Amino acid sequence: MNKEKTQAITSLKTAKGQIEGIIKMLEDDRYCVDISNQIIAAQSLLKKANILILRQHINHCVKEAIKEEKGDEKIDEIINILEKIIQK
Repeated sequence: MNKEKTQAITSLKTAKGQIEGIIKMLEDDRYCVDISNQIIAAQSLLKKANILILRQHINHCVKEAIKEEKGDEKIDEIINILEKIIQK
């Protein structure tokens, strides 16, 4: 397993724990602003994981496709993902 994948898994597991904590906060009627701050923190971890996955994809799949002169499709995939990220 490479570095990006390991880091992405760690971020996702941490986000999972945070989301479980957020659910508990809601069930316990905790202060709304505190809940919102935890949601923002979980979103940041998900974004970090996404960037790590995309970095891995570019460094492996896209590079390989370019070497085989099949990079256009992989580049279009990355652009489509970036459009989704930017539109949010």
